[in-house]
Amino acid sequence: MEEDLFSSRLSADLSQNAPLAARMRPRTLDEVVGQRHLRGEGAPLRVALETGTVGSMIFFGPPGTGKTTVARLVAAKIGAVYEELSAVSSGVAEVRRVIDRARDRRAQTGRRTVLFIDEIHRFSKSQQDALLHAVEDGIVTLIGASTENPYFEVIPALISRCELYQFEPLSPVDIQTLLDRALAAQGGAGSSIEVPEPVLDLIAQAGLGDARRAFTLLERSLVLARAKGLEALDEATVEEAAQRKLVLYDKQADAHYDIVSAFIKSLRGSDPDAALYYLAVMLTGGEDPKFIARRMIIFASEDIGNADPRALEIAIAVSRAVEFVGLPECRINLAHGVTYLGCAPKSNASYMGIESALREVEEHGAQAPPAFLRSTGYSGAKSLGHGVGYRYPHDDGGYNAQRYLPEALAGSEFYQPADNGFEARIKEFLGRLRTLRKEDAKGRED
Repeated sequence: MEEDLFSSRLSADLSQNAPLAARMRPRTLDEVVGQRHLRGEGAPLRVALETGTVGSMIFFGPPGTGKTTVARLVAAKIGAVYEELSAVSSGVAEVRRVIDRARDRRAQTGRRTVLFIDEIHRFSKSQQDALLHAVEDGIVTLIGASTENPYFEVIPALISRCELYQFEPLSPVDIQTLLDRALAAQGGAGSSIEVPEPVLDLIAQAGLGDARRAFTLLERSLVLARAKGLEALDEATVEEAAQRKLVLYDKQADAHYDIVSAFIKSLRGSDPDAALYYLAVMLTGGEDPKFIARRMIIFASEDIGNADPRALEIAIAVSRAVEFVGLPECRINLAHGVTYLGCAPKSNASYMGIESALREVEEHGAQAPPAFLRSTGYSGAKSLGHGVGYRYPHDDGGYNAQRYLPEALAGSEFYQPADNGFEARIKEFLGRLRTLRKEDAKGRED
């Protein structure tokens, strides 16, 4: 039955000359692969469809993840007329014409209109403003699609009138399911050429979460294989069709952990060339750039710390840029951060300091702070000795030799600054203060 379904799809209303991705477009929500958080049982989009509460919405996420397909399925499910515009080529006049048709249609037939706007983030503020009343009055049910975060690119007034649904990159397993469907269809993509499982897996991973990219690569590979007279598709032909060397990088397998480990160790070893290489491997293999940015933030504190306090600022800025810009451009922001972190002076003193303090607490429990450091913010605190004898550092020029650790831990030094970068200055400063505290403690004993 499934073969008949997809075979008819390939040969019916769409020309065989149409791209494979178009010929294999799902016709029901159940045929959609991936996005289970939106379409699965109890998921928000499915609930809205099943309860008839579909309103305007914005789909955002990477390309090739099903945004346009789901928009068409939503229109079909609610029995609406589907109108489509591209923000790249449409202006306010086109938007108003669609709205006028939708208003007339509703008045004459009572049918709803779904207006799908692709790349809605490319609309100017005035173009987005032109949609507001039609969306508010229900003249059109807007479905906008964007590869950008709508909170940055869509005006707040329009966002407030829409439900937001985030589409995730498809997993290699999801893409392979789609490729299997195409190959199973009679007279479809596969026809007379065998596609071994490892080769299909290579194509699925090369899709980088984008079904359209994977379908295109499969189709080009098979065309090239036929031209070469091959009976079975091989990896060399797929790479030739892709016009690049394909990287097998399973984000759930050993390669993921091995490459990430090599990336961090290259940064720690101050080798930006190696770190950039492993960054390129991860990006080419479809790694989530947000994951890479998170690792860089951790690294900035764990391995650089106060040797260069700006490292954490840079890493956080890179993470923000990744969220704001997205792929492919955010690779430049990641490279900026990688080269800075790789060349920064290194110190793990902050990391080792908290580990040392945690061990102390785990082994010996939490010691009470000295009475003079305890809170005086409640009635009777001073009668308990709280705050008595506290010396306000600013009265002594900003620093004094007062003991702050519990008495049982007096003289403990959890933080051991390194001699690198800015931390060398911290080491010198802290050394003077620690000496003063030891001298002060000795004087009190005498």
